[in-house]
Amino acid sequence: MHTLLQITLSAATQAVQTVTTAVADTTHQVASAAAMPAALPPDSFNLLSMVAKGGPMMIPMGFLFVLSIYVLIERLIVITKASKKNDGLLTGLQSLIKQGNLQSAKAMCQGQNTPEAFMLEKGISRIGQPVAEIREAMTEGASVQLGNLEKKLNILNITGRIAPMFGFIGTIIGVVKIFYDIALAGTVEISVISTGLYEKMISSATGLVVGVLAFVAYHWLNTKLDKLAHRMEETKMKFLDILNEPS
Repeated sequence: MHTLLQITLSAATQAVQTVTTAVADTTHQVASAAAMPAALPPDSFNLLSMVAKGGPMMIPMGFLFVLSIYVLIERLIVITKASKKNDGLLTGLQSLIKQGNLQSAKAMCQGQNTPEAFMLEKGISRIGQPVAEIREAMTEGASVQLGNLEKKLNILNITGRIAPMFGFIGTIIGVVKIFYDIALAGTVEISVISTGLYEKMISSATGLVVGVLAFVAYHWLNTKLDKLAHRMEETKMKFLDILNEPS
C-alpha cells in the first residue's frame, strides 16, 4: 500500500513538472513573438498606397506639384528659346547702319524674334536722337522683354512657400484625429498611435518635396534670366559703341 502511494505521488509530480515545463515554453514563445517587430504588410512601401494614406491635404499638394511641373517646363522652353544667341546679328546691323539702311536693320531684328533683337530694334528706331535717349529706349525695351519672361515664376515662388505649410497642416489634423480617437476609446495602444503617425507624416514629407522642387525650379530659372539680362546689357553697350564709331 505504501509502495502504491509512492508510485502515485511520483507520477503526479512528473505530470505537474511536465505541465509546468509546457507552460514555461509557451510563455517564452509568446514573449519572443511579442519582442519581435511586427511584419510590415507587403505594400507598406508602395508609393501610391502611401500617398493615398496622407489624408485630404494630399489633394491640394498634388495640384501644386502638377502646377509646378507645368510652369517649370513651360518657362524653361520659353527662356531657352529667348536665350538663343546670334553672334552675327551685331555685325550685320553694323554694316546696314553704316550704309544708312535702317529699315533693313529693323527687319533683321524683327526676323530674330528674341528679347535681344527687340532691344536692338528699339535702339535702331531712335538713331539720330541723343545717345542718352537711345540708351533709355533700349533699357526700357529690355526691361519689358525680361518682365514677359518672368511671368508665372511667382507661381513657383508661392508654391515653394505654401506647400510645406499644407503638409504640416495635414499632419496636425491627423494627430488631432488620433488623440480624439484615443479619448473616445479610453485606451492607448502604441500600434494605433505609431501607424497613425507614420501615415500622417506622409503629408509633411510630400509638402517638403513639392516645396523643394518649386524652390529649386524658381531659382534655377531666375539664374538663367540673370545670365540673359547680363548678356543683353553687354549687347546694348556694343551697339552704342557702334553708333559712336566714326562714319
